[in-house]
Amino acid sequence: MTSSLQSLFEAINQVKDEQDLQSRIVPKIGEYFAAKRWGIFFFDQLPLVDRNLQKTLQIALSIEHNPVVRYLVERHAPVHEALVATPKVWAMICPRPDHWHVMAGPIVGSGQLIGVVGCTRDQSMPAFDTQDLGDLSAVCLHLSVWASTVRSQYQPFKTNRLTPRELQIAELVALGRTNAEIGAELWITENSVKQALKRMFRKLEVSSRAEMVAQLSATKPHLPSLELPLSSLVLNTHQ
Repeated sequence: MTSSLQSLFEAINQVKDEQDLQSRIVPKIGEYFAAKRWGIFFFDQLPLVDRNLQKTLQIALSIEHNPVVRYLVERHAPVHEALVATPKVWAMICPRPDHWHVMAGPIVGSGQLIGVVGCTRDQSMPAFDTQDLGDLSAVCLHLSVWASTVRSQYQPFKTNRLTPRELQIAELVALGRTNAEIGAELWITENSVKQALKRMFRKLEVSSRAEMVAQLSATKPHLPSLELPLSSLVLNTHQ
């Protein structure tokens, strides 16, 4: 263990809130892994993206099409692109020059993937290696502990605002049901489902079904989690 990695652990342990995490820890991660772009992302904090772009990302960053994402979701373990794809295949999946080399690690809570640490390098930089994966695994362990303790303490328990019926709707949304299917299963109209979702979004202060499920999953482990697109890995990494 290098002294700089130890200092990174100590810094994570001293973080008080998410703003502090982003301002103090994220730059240290980028520096430690000599990354071109980098970031820490929690699924319940993902920003909204353009609808057309979101469709593209859902394909490019889906479990079916992206082996890095599949490895991360299935194993909850750090991965870089060379572990799961040849350079030619990876260039087809992610043609961005500043994402020539990609490494991602899981932030886990209650047995679920709740966030991601992502780093990228361009073609002129060396690829991520086994040592990088080992170090990222250690960093992710500390971030997972932080997320399970400090982060959970300051997050408002907005889920308590939902009625039993609204929680039923949320569980069906998490299972991938459409509004029409939810209405049929609960013996209510599709429009009633739409209106209920609007109220639920306002109560939880979210803007999408994915955000809602991610927030509920963080406080109610029994709730199924959606396959959330890891769009933040591409769109919002620091430079």
